[in-house]
Amino acid sequence: MEPVYFIHISDTHIGPTAEYERHGRYSQPTTEQLLREINNLPHRPDFIIHTGDIVTDPDPVSYQRAAQLFAALDLPIYYVNGNHDRACDIRQYMHMPTCEWLSDDPDLLTYAFTVKGHRFVVVDGRAPDEIDPHGLVSAAQLEILRREVMRDDPSLTIFIHFPTWPLNSLWMDSRMLLINGPAFHQTLLPARDRLRGVFFGHIHQSIQTMRDGILYASAPSAFAQFTSWPRDLYVDIAPEPPGFNIVQLLPDQTLIRQYRFAQP
Repeated sequence: MEPVYFIHISDTHIGPTAEYERHGRYSQPTTEQLLREINNLPHRPDFIIHTGDIVTDPDPVSYQRAAQLFAALDLPIYYVNGNHDRACDIRQYMHMPTCEWLSDDPDLLTYAFTVKGHRFVVVDGRAPDEIDPHGLVSAAQLEILRREVMRDDPSLTIFIHFPTWPLNSLWMDSRMLLINGPAFHQTLLPARDRLRGVFFGHIHQSIQTMRDGILYASAPSAFAQFTSWPRDLYVDIAPEPPGFNIVQLLPDQTLIRQYRFAQP
């Protein structure tokens, strides 16, 4: 198979105005710098995946601003539904390339696409507001995943917003995980020999972990980083700059390179 090269970005938290600020960070200038960095990379990626929290508040003005910003990219970009997002708004406002919708539910952003023979599946883990910021993969989506893992595609990659497993951080593990992470993982196990990775966001940090031969990898936030030390009881803003991951799916390995850039 041909190698696939993609950019993994996450958690831009764009607001309704250019001056929007959160956690002492300004999302629009940071997003603009993110897009410049990607457009100036020396090697052209096949696509970009944004693993959710495109905006902070899911209002039309914020999504329209986000759509205008991401139009500066000279690459196809796909989106995952984050806990700050709404699937119906992403469908309405954010341009995506042609994809295969795996659910008819307009409130789910669950779809697949293929690049150079590699199969990519986007799972919507947004949970009811009552358990936010936890995630939940519905029974209907688990059934969709069961069908996907039974396909004979030589390569499969999963995108979701939420982490599946504990990350050895007290506050993250108590608040940020998929409620049914073990069931999600068990559903994927039959495909582990061809599963290239499960890529996620939400935690505003770049962390990789392996479980039963399956790689789980998050991208740094393109906005602000969270602390994630083992004894942290509460979320705080970490000093690391924004960034993204460069992912290469090679014939015999999955290669992840972290890219950081100065906060504007």
